[in-house]
Amino acid sequence: MEPRRHAAAFIAVLALLLTAPAMGQGALTASQSEALAAYDRALGDFKSILAERRRQIEAKQPLPNLPGQALYLARVAVISTYKDLTDAVPSRIGRPNKFEIPPAYFDADIEPLVDEYGRLFDIMEAPPAGAQNSPTPFKDVVDLAVAIARAKGLAPEHAETAGRISLGLFFAETNGKQNVRNARSNTYMGSFQTGPSEDRNGRRKWEAIKSEIAAIDPALSARDDKEEARARGTDHRFNHWTNVRDGLMNAHADLFREIPGIVKTLPDPIDQMKLFELIQIVPTPTRSALKSGDLLNYRVSSPTIMKHLRNNSIFAFGRADRARSSASYREVLAAMWLFNRKFERAMAKYEEIRPR
Repeated sequence: MEPRRHAAAFIAVLALLLTAPAMGQGALTASQSEALAAYDRALGDFKSILAERRRQIEAKQPLPNLPGQALYLARVAVISTYKDLTDAVPSRIGRPNKFEIPPAYFDADIEPLVDEYGRLFDIMEAPPAGAQNSPTPFKDVVDLAVAIARAKGLAPEHAETAGRISLGLFFAETNGKQNVRNARSNTYMGSFQTGPSEDRNGRRKWEAIKSEIAAIDPALSARDDKEEARARGTDHRFNHWTNVRDGLMNAHADLFREIPGIVKTLPDPIDQMKLFELIQIVPTPTRSALKSGDLLNYRVSSPTIMKHLRNNSIFAFGRADRARSSASYREVLAAMWLFNRKFERAMAKYEEIRPR
């Protein structure tokens, strides 16, 4: 659908939502009325900022710095206040939604608003001119991860697990879109959303194992030489191949050695992906949890760590979740439900690339 048709469809849906009747409910207590009013305000703010960004984009007006941040915070507020509302009025919990968000956190009637949210981010995070795409972006992620894992000494089975996990990271970071910008950050960019220092560190680590990679997979090494030459003189984060490679080397490659133990503790492939995504979000405590010998019961209680988790949609929604001062890794993994749909898509794509 063309952008103008998207805008027209969104405006029509927005008009219906704006004129929809209030919750059919008898007399509410004061706390229930307060929860309903808070949700109505948050929903109104979300509609307003969506419409404002759409108007700015359609009019080709300059966007503010970090144009996605206000959208993101408005969406968080909608989910948070809805959870507070369903805590106060459990009968408000409705039908399942296509985003697989627990119904206690999300009213399926506002799915079109979140669709518009995604379309706006697609526009705001479009790759810059000159970005160096790959015709095989998903296969690249798996091939690079498998080769790196083999260079780290993993058996073929566990190297394949590294490939599947890494594809999950690609979907977690960018929904599987290559060379994207970031509407909420001026630092993190590219297919694996790395900062400049992380990209440089990954490149250094890659150079240290390049000879081993060449011995294991000469064809992949030759492809790497071509991509290095192609990216020369540019920001390597906007060459899909080099950004994935350097992102994996920077944060994840050394932990690939832990995969045999991880799969025993976390047999669910989605939980494995969640754990490696936590290396992106809160690397220090996640490494400590792995070293503890009791991963699932390892607790985090630092206010800074809890803040980082909340900033990545973990324990971010509703007063009860936001009031948490600590959590075990078992609880953290369970709270990462917003990642489930992304990881399910990654697993389906992996099966296309590596059919059994």
